[in-house]
Amino acid sequence: MEKNEAENNGTYDVLKLQNQLCFPLYACSKEIIRAYKPFLDEIDLTYTQYITMMVLWEKKEMNVKTLGENLFLDSGTLTPVLKKLETKGLLKRNRSKDDERNLLVTITPEGEQLKEQAKDIPAKIGNCVKLNKEDAKELYRLLYMVIDNIR
Repeated sequence: MEKNEAENNGTYDVLKLQNQLCFPLYACSKEIIRAYKPFLDEIDLTYTQYITMMVLWEKKEMNVKTLGENLFLDSGTLTPVLKKLETKGLLKRNRSKDDERNLLVTITPEGEQLKEQAKDIPAKIGNCVKLNKEDAKELYRLLYMVIDNIR
């Protein structure tokens, strides 16, 4: 088959960017994180630091492995984030007294106080995204279905 014939019959259509589900997911993720930036700059956090703090605001303490699983982050990505947040005084990392192999992350009082400054960020992002409640719930459901299917 000649090159032009293959292109004309759609052989390579699967390689067109416009036909990839992964591309709008990637682009959307980038754009949403970019939209977060001005709000997160106000509280001196990166997006990854912010989602880490969100888990700690809820759980208060957990081991690093479980935290990484919650955030879909490997230890190579999570460790520098935790070190930076510890340097900022927002959390503490300590070995478990029961099992020295288990590294625990605990939110500090300063980390808890930051929650007050962050509480309006989700609504601000919601104003940027502009999805009605039903569409947002459906998108959330579909995205987690994709995550679950891939994992």
